[in-house]
Amino acid sequence: MARIDDVLTRKQPNFQIMLDNVHSSQNLSTIIRSSDAVGILDIYYSSLSDETLRIHKTITQGAHRWTHRYRVNTADRVRFLQEKKKEGFQIVVTHLEKRAISFREVDYTKPTLLVMGNEKEGVSPELILEATHVVVIPMQGMVQSLNVSVATALILYEAERQLENAGRYDKPQIPLEKRETIKADWVYRDTIARKSKGQIPLEFKEELIDFD
Repeated sequence: MARIDDVLTRKQPNFQIMLDNVHSSQNLSTIIRSSDAVGILDIYYSSLSDETLRIHKTITQGAHRWTHRYRVNTADRVRFLQEKKKEGFQIVVTHLEKRAISFREVDYTKPTLLVMGNEKEGVSPELILEATHVVVIPMQGMVQSLNVSVATALILYEAERQLENAGRYDKPQIPLEKRETIKADWVYRDTIARKSKGQIPLEFKEELIDFD
């Protein structure tokens, strides 16, 4: 209980991530692990087939239990980003183009949704149009890109550095009432549902963001 309380006091509700049409469940699992490490609570993703991707527990090492996952239907991705902007989030998109700036130049202490592209085509053009900032990771070698999970981790830890310097991990960013609700859900899952051997359902592992 004390560990859950401690983790929730350091979660960053105003720093979120979205993976656009991710192909690999292994990459998704790796990104979940990195996201939990920097205090992210909410992770969104879309898949080409609009199907839920499996989670590899050997990769996440349990990190998936302490983050919330949401799947966005492919047809709803643009509207989802537009809604996030209405909520006050800046949309930071990774994409190689002339207007792109280094990922280090963005102020991640502002409410931020980081959008990472898939392993082949990158971020979809219609999502790039919604970007507040387009960023790149400087490359000094022959190749022009990194594995998406590696690239995500680099950006996440730049954000973590800025958030730590701003003191965001020193005091709770989630209201007490919401922290207590999340804690109750997590405790139910780990102390009641898991011990019921399937007789009592676990919490919903993932939600669908649907605008229909």
